[in-house]
Amino acid sequence: MKIPKEIVGVLKKETVFFLATHINPDGDAIGSALALASALESMGKKVYVYNKDRIPELYKFMPGHKRFNSSLKNAFTKAPVLVLLDCNSPERAALEQYSFRRSIVIDHHQTETAYGDVRWVVPGAAATGLMIFFLIKAMGVALTKGMATNLYTAIVVDTGTFRYSNTSSEVLITCAELIKAGADPSYIAECLYDRWEKDRFKLLVMTLNNLEIKNDVAMMHITKNMFQKTGTSSEDTENFSNFPRQIKTVKISAFFRDVGGGFWKASLRSKGNINVAKIAELYGGGGHRNAAGFKTRGSLKAVKEKFLLAAEKILRN
Repeated sequence: MKIPKEIVGVLKKETVFFLATHINPDGDAIGSALALASALESMGKKVYVYNKDRIPELYKFMPGHKRFNSSLKNAFTKAPVLVLLDCNSPERAALEQYSFRRSIVIDHHQTETAYGDVRWVVPGAAATGLMIFFLIKAMGVALTKGMATNLYTAIVVDTGTFRYSNTSSEVLITCAELIKAGADPSYIAECLYDRWEKDRFKLLVMTLNNLEIKNDVAMMHITKNMFQKTGTSSEDTENFSNFPRQIKTVKISAFFRDVGGGFWKASLRSKGNINVAKIAELYGGGGHRNAAGFKTRGSLKAVKEKFLLAAEKILRN
């Protein structure tokens, strides 16, 4: 993977950095930020790591996860350089109200904005964590076990543990290097997939019970009442959107989560060359060809009907 010289130059020259990821962070965002923070600190840099939302319980096995701050107090005292990771607009990181003297964007999403003084956006990259792996090597920093664990997690989350079409030889070769550096595939897989709380499993059962399939399109939802009944929260829904993909006939799936105020957050998944990012863009959202999302307002019935029309149009084309 080719690394822009300008990115390496800025990271080596500057001394204070503000690393931020998208709201509702996933494994790729978390792992990328933590690994880059460790690499920069090994070079003597001052690093502040931010996310508006707390780290989901699922990812609290990742080394250094406690260093994420949800407060901006003291974050701007030394005029840091902003580094946006796994997103390419300040709005996605809840930073639209703030300005930075310099900004860097490192991302792999298909939906782009023009934000960033220095931009490195590679939509073809399987994960931002993959990009950070090559960036750390270009910076001349040796991988630690913690970095390797975080980057391996980032990559396996965004490749569905090597099940998705973005799993390339580059991905597998990189992960082999990360294993050599200390990442433990068995331990990471157990943490990601085999440590569910009983209440989370109850929530999944309730969610699957409202699954609808129409014309190769699957839809399911979670309401505030379902969270209350099971004693769970939004972070317990991680990976729920992937389950309908396992049905042979399903080509597009949507998972709608009630976020209050009449709004629904939709997570979209698809197979093959079906581009659900195009659907998300209709609602002001975005993402990847096979994984995207958006937020919309309306009754659940109206939201589903509108989405179904858009999905069926994509399938026809």
